[in-house]
Amino acid sequence: MTAEVTHEALARVVREHAGRLAASLVCLLGDFSAAEDLVQDAVETALRRWPVEGIPDRPDAWLFTVARRRGLDVLRREASYRDKLAQIRWPLPPAPDDRLRLIFTCCHPALPRPAQIALTLRIVCGLTTAQIAAAFIVPEPTVAQRLTRAKKKITDAGIPYRVPAAEDLPARLDEVLAVIYLMFNEGYLSGGGERSHSRDLVDDAEWLATLLAAMMPAEPEVAGLVALIRLHRARGAARFGPDGGLVSLQDQDRSLWDRAAIGEAIAVLTRAARRYRRPGPYQVQAAIVACHAEAASWRDTDWQQIVVLYDMLLHLAPSPVTRLHRAVAVLHAEGPEAAWEQVRGLGEALDRYPLYHASVGRILRALGRLDQARAADARALELTVNPAQQALLQERLTWE
Repeated sequence: MTAEVTHEALARVVREHAGRLAASLVCLLGDFSAAEDLVQDAVETALRRWPVEGIPDRPDAWLFTVARRRGLDVLRREASYRDKLAQIRWPLPPAPDDRLRLIFTCCHPALPRPAQIALTLRIVCGLTTAQIAAAFIVPEPTVAQRLTRAKKKITDAGIPYRVPAAEDLPARLDEVLAVIYLMFNEGYLSGGGERSHSRDLVDDAEWLATLLAAMMPAEPEVAGLVALIRLHRARGAARFGPDGGLVSLQDQDRSLWDRAAIGEAIAVLTRAARRYRRPGPYQVQAAIVACHAEAASWRDTDWQQIVVLYDMLLHLAPSPVTRLHRAVAVLHAEGPEAAWEQVRGLGEALDRYPLYHASVGRILRALGRLDQARAADARALELTVNPAQQALLQERLTWE
């Protein structure tokens, strides 16, 4: 077994299990930095031993055991270690609500919102600083600084590790929803560069969203996020080809889509919209995905309706990325000239966002400006780390 293979396998295990491990360690120690240090110690120990001993059958349990032993060493250096040791049960996996409890702790209102989300993605989801930076479209040092300050603030302020009281839940809802949404996005199309997607992260995001919906049944945005995740998952079987390459929505075999799951997700969205009449960004995004999911073919897509929904989304949560997605919808609803007018002013904000350049390439290609389209695709390929996206862009460049 080579060291390279071991490193890849370890990275996969860490991404899939670091959140659960961190949740248990924070619960025990009450210290975010200490918990993260224990996870890192376990990883470093695995890097030394796995190349010699081989990857264990249960690598997550192996990491947990190493972290536990190191955690006991930490506790023994504290005056109250005997009392704490008596309470340790070290479950694996942690209690079902541990990860949600940890998310609410990270999303405490004493922290700035960008720091809340970055800390949760790092500690709960196990994402790297680079992946978080890609999600925010900001430099890595900015994210690293946010993480350091957030962990220090939690320790210094003695922020409790718990799900807040019912009356305090709404104040943290936006941040918790944002974290689960970004967690799903990373699982659905990874920004880590080593794999195209992570079913485990997607499963966890849906589970957390469903758990949150049970806690807050009168919040339509929670239902909107549940519907959004399930609508995306319903076409999972058609998203990748036999070679693992990404299949664009236009070319997907819609007979592989899970029509029953689509119907159930739309029913969740419809009930929330009719009962509460409080539209929000996640409900609108789910409605956009539903427009695609309900179309029998690419040609049957109601692009005019999708443009209207993007207008609603821009009103509720304006962002350059949403304007970009609207421009792509305009391309199909009104033509490339109108779409080009929409994207021309987005370059400064989205210059390091690969999907911006890929979308510009599509619009330029539709305008017949092929050399510029190839340059845009090449820039997108340069910025993209997801292997499935790379393959799709490479194929586009090769075939022209």
